[in-house]
Amino acid sequence: MGKIVRYIAVDGSAFIIACDSTDMVAEMERIHKTSATVTAALGRLITAASMMGDLLKGKDDSITLRLNGGGPAGDLIAVSDSDGNARAYVENKIVEIPLKSNGKLDVSGAVGTEGQLYVIKDFGMKEPYVGQTPIITGEIAEDITNYFATSEQTPSVCALGVLVNPDLTVKHAGGFIIQLLPGCEDSIIDIIEKNISTLPAVTTMLSDGMTADEIAVKAMQGIELDKLDESVMQYKCNCSKDRVERALLSTGIENLKEMANDTENTQVECHFCDKKYVFTPSEIEKLIKKSL
Repeated sequence: MGKIVRYIAVDGSAFIIACDSTDMVAEMERIHKTSATVTAALGRLITAASMMGDLLKGKDDSITLRLNGGGPAGDLIAVSDSDGNARAYVENKIVEIPLKSNGKLDVSGAVGTEGQLYVIKDFGMKEPYVGQTPIITGEIAEDITNYFATSEQTPSVCALGVLVNPDLTVKHAGGFIIQLLPGCEDSIIDIIEKNISTLPAVTTMLSDGMTADEIAVKAMQGIELDKLDESVMQYKCNCSKDRVERALLSTGIENLKEMANDTENTQVECHFCDKKYVFTPSEIEKLIKKSL
């Protein structure tokens, strides 16, 4: 399982959350069988969603990140609960495009830059909070940073990384988010900016054997920190037959009648985990009676 850690500056000036999401992103790739570039893109998005989910306060709160920049990957969606357990879906799993000139996967080419990043926070109220900001680079980390600055007025730095093996499995994945808190002095900002300018890529640090704790401390080097907490995170889907039944009921009585009249079973597949739910015509009949 992956690990999320949270630290705060002793003087309350800044905060960092960091994670090693390798296991979670590896499970995501195993389920969706994505191409390398899509694995990198969706892996970054689910890592960001996991950390942002872990920042939620309510036990039943959840967050959804949706990205569509008009690129060949189409819609990318990642959903996390308040423990950092996340799941993800991408419209087009296989996107084959050339590497960038520096030899790296072209995430922005797969995602596109003509669109919006949507952040939906569900606090269990009548309407969820929805924030949206234009996609800046399509590299995802910069887009998350822009969201925090624009939508939440929180100066932040986000770094995300996914390293894909030649056999398309995931070697390393992780990231961190630094946020400046009210009253942060210029001296602290200067230290963080200097650290970020010299910090290796997240996947380089993970490849060197660094833990989420060590990455957090290195990113905040020169600032005295207190560790707030740590937790495990994993790829976790909350689908169930009951949820699928409710989804079928929401399609309306006429659609259910069509399914019931069909001699074949109705099969519903979860987009997030590929689990298949099968309903016989008699089970659909029971749903019709339940809806009356």
